Amino acid sequence: MINNLINKIKDTKAPICVGLDPKLDFIPDHIKNKAFEAKGMNLEGAAKAVVDFNKGIIDMVWDLIPAVKPQIAMYEQFGIPGLEAFNETVAYAREKGLVIIGDIKRGDIGSTSEAYAVGHLGKVTIGDNSFSGFEEDFVTVNPYLGSDGVKPFIDVCKEEKKGIFVLVKTSNPSSGEFQDRLSDGKPIYEYVAEMVDTWGADHMGNDYSYVGAVVGATYPEIGKKLRKLMPKSYILVPGYGAQGGKGADLVDYFNEDGLGAIVNSSRGIIAAYKQEKYDVYGEADYAGAARAAVIDMIEDINGALGV
Repeated sequence: MINNLINKIKDTKAPICVGLDPKLDFIPDHIKNKAFEAKGMNLEGAAKAVVDFNKGIIDMVWDLIPAVKPQIAMYEQFGIPGLEAFNETVAYAREKGLVIIGDIKRGDIGSTSEAYAVGHLGKVTIGDNSFSGFEEDFVTVNPYLGSDGVKPFIDVCKEEKKGIFVLVKTSNPSSGEFQDRLSDGKPIYEYVAEMVDTWGADHMGNDYSYVGAVVGATYPEIGKKLRKLMPKSYILVPGYGAQGGKGADLVDYFNEDGLGAIVNSSRGIIAAYKQEKYDVYGEADYAGAARAAVIDMIEDINGALGV
């Protein structure tokens, strides 16, 4: 799947993904009102609003981008209907030919870790048949429990030709409370990066590993260092736009081949119509605003890369 992702990045000339992290506050009133009329002002109505909103975004950007990244917590808050909305969103994005990065940040050990991996990337056997739960192509993984928490995901990835992005240095302000702590004079995030490189060496695509890393756009100097520690790992970069990251900050996240990173923007795109820059679109054309924001993001990053 890493080969497929890279080919789509090359085809679209867009090293970006759109984070489908819908909050009810992001969803225009006309979509929510229609969903509530159909399903009621309840969990089912909220979940329908989320799906309808996501489909509108996907319809307007699918031809510009290689991938989307739905954040599962934004769906889980609506319970079982929310999980159904997540599944429907994944299926719809897949129909459009997009790569799916499930932002699930799971981290456990043994059979529990394996169950997470099977549920999101693999197949569960029931009797004589096998079934997929959620059919993402990649998922994010929390490495805090060590190899016991990561290797079950890698095992499933090898079977299914899928991949993971391991949290290495996240974009949030308090990430340094643990990730920047020194051990024998070296920050924890460097140890994690070295493990990502080691894990990835046994699970390679053509040029890049199926084991990638999450490194926030908000720490460009650290990103530059981590790029060198993980030369064969793709880097998923959150923190662009709304959290302050911009194209000029991200040049060193990429390798000399112009590949090696995919940059995520969530509310900066899906809620673009709320920004002054795109307010001409209004709520009625929220998806048009999202498309304009995607085009601007592609131009910003490719301009910084000199593409």
